[in-house]
Amino acid sequence: MGQKTSPIGFRTGITLGWQSTWFAPKAAYGDFLVEDQRIRGYIDRKFNRTMPRGAVAKVEVVRTRNEVKVTLHSARPGVVIGPRGGEVDKLREELEAITGRKVGVNVIEIKEPDLNATLVAEAIAEQLSKRASFRRTMKQFCESAINAGAKGVKIMCSGRLAGSEMARRETQKLGSIPLHTLEANVDYSVATSRTTYGVIGVKVWIYKGRFGEEVAQPRRRRRRLPRRTEGGPKAPPARAEAAGAADGGGAAETAPATSSTEPATGDSNPSEGT
Repeated sequence: MGQKTSPIGFRTGITLGWQSTWFAPKAAYGDFLVEDQRIRGYIDRKFNRTMPRGAVAKVEVVRTRNEVKVTLHSARPGVVIGPRGGEVDKLREELEAITGRKVGVNVIEIKEPDLNATLVAEAIAEQLSKRASFRRTMKQFCESAINAGAKGVKIMCSGRLAGSEMARRETQKLGSIPLHTLEANVDYSVATSRTTYGVIGVKVWIYKGRFGEEVAQPRRRRRRLPRRTEGGPKAPPARAEAAGAADGGGAAETAPATSSTEPATGDSNPSEGT
């Protein structure tokens, strides 16, 4: 077993499902296959290559007798759906014109983009095209995937890194990546960064754990400020009394006011004792 087997194709049909689900006779199989590629290419150009980007990571195609159901997995479903569903209706009409059949479009949100290899690879490729440091970018995305709950990440960049004359390959890895374990949920993707000095390829492996096990989201605890007790001593009044005692005039002014109110009470009246 070599090291150049795609983790997605290696697990498809065993632990992963097919991205295209349909049955066709031998004469129509090629037409359906080309049609699926046109659908995926059009959606990629529309939402991933033009602004505003919808961050569509996966497109699933399910064919029935008279309808084609297209499911989009996006990290930004609001951009794909559009205001009041206008973008979805427009996309449905355009796909119907491409296929010549009735098309149904469904959008599913990707809740954790840092655990999706396609989105991570595209983000790294975009940063490299903006002349960002490849080592810093690779390290940043590795740490963000681990913080999101991944058990292992490996990122590989190859090409004229940093504009060097000779192309080379750099790899950064955190955690474990069990490539030959079929029960391991390993996401894999490839992206291309087109720079002024050449093309840089980006490969991303993300190990999420075994199939059937949910990725444990790290709990982030917030520090709470200590609450003040109602019956405890209060510092500001004590400071004010100390300041008044040190001042002479303030204490002299308040003393007659307290002594003048004492004779008004019945217990302290001297005439009642005689």
